[in-house]
Amino acid sequence: MRHLHNRWWRESRNRFRCAFATCVRAAVTSLFLTVFVSTVAAAEKQSHPNIVLILADDLAWADLACYGHPWHDTPNLDRLADQGMKFTNGYAAAPICSASRASLLTGKTTARLGFEFVTKNKPGHQQLDADTPLVAPPFTLNLPLDEITIAETLQQSGYATAFFGKWHLNAHYQRYLGWSPTHGPRQQGFQFAIEDFGGHPYSWGRTTPEPLTKKGQFPKDTLVESTCKYLRQSQKKPFFAMVSHFYVHTPVKTPCRWLIEKYERLIPADSPARERRLRYAAFVETLDHYVGRILNAIDETATRDNTLVVFTSDNGGHPEYTANGPLRGSKWNLYEGGIRVPLLVRWPNHVLARSTTDEPAIGYDLHATFAEAAGVPPSQTDGISLLPLLTKQQAIPNRALIWHFPYYHPERGFAKAPDRIGVDDFVTSRTRPHSAMRLGAYKVIRYYEDESTELYDLSHDPAEHLNLRSQNPQMATQLTQQLKRTLADMNARLPSSRPNTR
Repeated sequence: MRHLHNRWWRESRNRFRCAFATCVRAAVTSLFLTVFVSTVAAAEKQSHPNIVLILADDLAWADLACYGHPWHDTPNLDRLADQGMKFTNGYAAAPICSASRASLLTGKTTARLGFEFVTKNKPGHQQLDADTPLVAPPFTLNLPLDEITIAETLQQSGYATAFFGKWHLNAHYQRYLGWSPTHGPRQQGFQFAIEDFGGHPYSWGRTTPEPLTKKGQFPKDTLVESTCKYLRQSQKKPFFAMVSHFYVHTPVKTPCRWLIEKYERLIPADSPARERRLRYAAFVETLDHYVGRILNAIDETATRDNTLVVFTSDNGGHPEYTANGPLRGSKWNLYEGGIRVPLLVRWPNHVLARSTTDEPAIGYDLHATFAEAAGVPPSQTDGISLLPLLTKQQAIPNRALIWHFPYYHPERGFAKAPDRIGVDDFVTSRTRPHSAMRLGAYKVIRYYEDESTELYDLSHDPAEHLNLRSQNPQMATQLTQQLKRTLADMNARLPSSRPNTR
């Protein structure tokens, strides 16, 4: 009897062990499958890159050391150039802030958007202190809500979207540059948005900060701190973050006394506009420092290698503070100094480090570029995706780049401003209504007051000294006609003749 009981116990124990082992194997298998599926799902979610767009304000094409500036110290932006691709023919979509930003976000030319100038407090026309033969179009105050921005396009692919800094695409609300509750970033596709002047002099009010004398000291910048905090957060899905700096826009003032002293040793005593350029050099290095902090925040995360970083500027440099040479012109006009800007792109294992391209690219190309990187069809744009160039070194198809500026500038002081737009003259010259187009190496500029045309071969004359209109009338006529047709197809707003008041 005892023998039978022992055998029953052993058999029961074995059956229990087998059943328990089966349950454990099933549980382990289930757990493995759950983890595997979750990992695959997470990998699929992160198969598209995070995208960080860093936009400077009024930074000139030649302001960075990596673009050849003789004394500006920009180690962080030089590092970005070293880690990715540098464009030597990168362009802003406009020579002025609001228009350039509207074009960049929508992927459309300013001519098609009808947004060619800066936004104002209220509707109206330009009021100049001199008589002019033409009247510029009325001001555009807000980027229309039916225009599809990069942020709205990327949301279609499941991206989180965030905006930090300068918007300047709505009528000033309550204060200068104030975000509109109806036309601000949150109404244009950005789910997370922080309105903040950071450490820029816009934030000073009537209080001047205490001088900073210790080497390496920079003003606290809450805009940059908010950006870095967002970038360091664990994200459940890919994100698009646009960081829109106020640097290096006027007013050009700095509490960094140590930087002024540094550049007093570096900038030659006989340099034109030396006092302004001392402060501007400090401004540029301050911008570089803040960009470095943002890059460090990205590099500290596990998604660094799957983050596409683009740095550029909204237009050329302010003529009273920086030298745009050897390029002619500056902010506010369509010579190369007004529209050619730095453009740097980093995407580890996708964009070749230490690479340089002379392929022309423009701000309104970024919409299509980011859309392709995110795997979503772009909305109707005037730009093309730069991704084949960035990742495969493929040449860009020969296409026309378009700029349209049917306004006068400066609005105050036009009567006393010099007429000629030169190279490194450190003055704000008169800009008259004009449009431009680049096709290959040739660039045509058309002025509306007298219907005059200028033609330049940028491959031999990047400073636009030699007008080839008389030497090559066939090319000048061909490009001018193409420019006129393109603007007509885009329903571009043109300046009109001033009514006869007699």
